[in-house]
Amino acid sequence: MPEITGYHAHVYFDADTRDTAQQVCDEAARLFPVQMGRMHTRNVGPHPRWSCQLGFAAGAFDQVMPWLMLNRQGLTVFTHPETGEHLEDHRDRAIWMGEMLDLDLSIFDKL
Repeated sequence: MPEITGYHAHVYFDADTRDTAQQVCDEAARLFPVQMGRMHTRNVGPHPRWSCQLGFAAGAFDQVMPWLMLNRQGLTVFTHPETGEHLEDHRDRAIWMGEMLDLDLSIFDKL
């Protein structure tokens, strides 16, 4: 079994929900040992919507995930483990909060 070294939670938003996503991500980074990425206002990587990445260690999962469940303010959140097996992490091991979206997994063909 691969080792989970951390997690990425991607908070999806659009032009109408950008401020809400900013608030959710800022608060998560304030409350927990979370590395907040940029607010991408274009699709990045396999993600089908604008997003902000929250990176956190495996040991923070039990703090961050329940908080996101209760405080995502209706936004879709896609969370996956980091094992080094990128396709499997995104395709088979993901947790969705809100709408499940189709990812562009073709980018992993190049890895």
